[in-house]
Amino acid sequence: MGAVSAALSAGRPWPLGATLDAQGVNFAVFSAHATAIELCLYSDDGLTELARLPLPARSGDVWHGRLHDAAGGRVYGLRAHGPWQPQQGHRFNPRKLLLDPYAREIVGRFEWSQALLDPDADNGATALKARVVHDSFDWQADAPPATRWADSVIYELHVRGFSKQHPGVPELQRGSYAGLASDAALAHLQRLGITAVSLLPVQRFIDEQRLVHMGLRNHWGYNTLGFFCLEPRYGMTGADGRALRDEFRHMVRRLHAAGIEVILDVVYNHTAETDELGPTLSWRGLDNASYYRLAEGGRYQNHSGCGNTLDLSHPRVLQMVMDSLRYWVQDMHVDGFRFDLASVLGRTREGGFDRQAAFFACLAQDPVLHGVKLIAEPWDIGPGGYQLGQFPQRWVEWNDRFRDTMRAYWLGAHGARGEFARRLCASSDVFQQRGRAPSASLNYIVAHDGFTLRDLVSYDRRHNQANGEHNRDGHGHNLSWNCGFEGATADPAVLALRARLQRALLATLLLAQGTPMLAAGDELGHSQGGNNNPYCQDNPTTWIDWSTADPALSDFCARLIALRRGLQPLADVWHGEADLHWQRSDGAALSHADWHDPAHRAIGVRIARPARTAQALLLLFNPGDRELEFQLPPGRWQVLLDSSAGAPPWPAADGMVPARSVRLLQQED
Repeated sequence: MGAVSAALSAGRPWPLGATLDAQGVNFAVFSAHATAIELCLYSDDGLTELARLPLPARSGDVWHGRLHDAAGGRVYGLRAHGPWQPQQGHRFNPRKLLLDPYAREIVGRFEWSQALLDPDADNGATALKARVVHDSFDWQADAPPATRWADSVIYELHVRGFSKQHPGVPELQRGSYAGLASDAALAHLQRLGITAVSLLPVQRFIDEQRLVHMGLRNHWGYNTLGFFCLEPRYGMTGADGRALRDEFRHMVRRLHAAGIEVILDVVYNHTAETDELGPTLSWRGLDNASYYRLAEGGRYQNHSGCGNTLDLSHPRVLQMVMDSLRYWVQDMHVDGFRFDLASVLGRTREGGFDRQAAFFACLAQDPVLHGVKLIAEPWDIGPGGYQLGQFPQRWVEWNDRFRDTMRAYWLGAHGARGEFARRLCASSDVFQQRGRAPSASLNYIVAHDGFTLRDLVSYDRRHNQANGEHNRDGHGHNLSWNCGFEGATADPAVLALRARLQRALLATLLLAQGTPMLAAGDELGHSQGGNNNPYCQDNPTTWIDWSTADPALSDFCARLIALRRGLQPLADVWHGEADLHWQRSDGAALSHADWHDPAHRAIGVRIARPARTAQALLLLFNPGDRELEFQLPPGRWQVLLDSSAGAPPWPAADGMVPARSVRLLQQED
């Protein structure tokens, strides 16, 4: 686009960002403390500045102006004037070209440079800019699957890592949004019985300076720069702009047609600007004192562990987050969100957590977001940050107590039966007292940030040397067990034990009450070589190696999900005393001492009234290293699943439960 000579008219203060209409493009930017804001227009490639125009009008805390007769595609940035008073929280610097927080498309490639960090250097030539976007998509009657929480099975995956090495995905599509929508990917998800994919961050992010200097990349993406933009590295080669958005939309449409919901992992707790020494890219330069939580002396509160914390108690910051969520639902048709470090979102202006905070109230009444799935990672690293069970009614929460209890039960040779039973029954001690449904407990054994399931039974210690942090990063207490040998081995006895434990853990997860979540690759035996924090490993460490996949484990996982769907052994209602009958191996009911006896951990539970079958069910758990005989309740029983065998034909229901295994039995008519 050519030079611009026309001045701006006043325009209007809403909506925020750049909006194309019949009269041109309206620009609206929030800043409560700026003294002036300039709109900087650039050539299509973002390299040449064409004009610098002050936004002529201010309505309250919104600066705005209209560029008449302008079309979509215009590239622009912002410069904000105001006080440089860091101790009071103000960091205005008109030498820095700023990205519009509402940018729908980002132009340019981010690179670390001296000009970026030098406050006296003008970064206009190299800074990322926004492009005015106005597009549409033929959704072809797309409709969300709207799967009930009680029927949901979540599958957490990384868009790139999932299909990067999949031989059934066309080569040009591997590692991309299109790859996730490929026939091969959909076939795998449908065969498993997955109802929703939870995608690690796909909003535009940048690589931290430290990683770049080590030749690494931010693989997970928890370093957001554009809350309304897609990450381009997950597009097919050459995909950018509208092509990238259309590729993502096509992926969503294909997943929906396959009955699979799309949940985005979103990071509204901090931004890529990090701490006081980080770059001024957008929010810091526009209104640092409003966007971020600041301590005395203008220092950043760091409840996120990433250098800064967004302040959702500020109405305009809250508005930005809500507008972003609505964009992904309305324009991209996503079905829900998993909120990283979600306790930050409920912190009040005073700093404490409030389950009735403004963010939760806004979500509860929003007509666009009323039906979407909401998942909380219910903690941050700030004071009082651990809030498991404290989120509002609609929310589902990652339950790390389930994770730790089940790991300890199967791998640690400790853990009382009472704790195991509570976690198996959706942590009723955590959720039921607040009137939450059992599905509010999102159960998982592993997730992206830790050992894979295969590594959980293969390593006693983390092996994170490749991350460049001297093996100090990642969890040091994993409740894992290497089964007698650290790492890869050809010993058939060790391999058989590891396979048996993986099946027992999967059976416990998928037959438990609550909402189960699998980590992509765990059904295939995926290993990361003992790296339990591969956030910077965008390479075969994290890419699923489909050529070494374990088909027997995948079949077992699919069989478990089918049993869960068909029977719902532990339904999405809280059971009363008449529904569940807990027993010792000798058939006797457990006494108070039995529940807390760590020396005897085998346990059985008869489910008198399952949700989807008239016949009673019996779950038997033997975490010990020897076969154990259970006294079966009266009647005739048949085995529906034996995790020690992995695949049918199942043995007779004689009460014998092999070591380190789970059996599911059904009463015959």
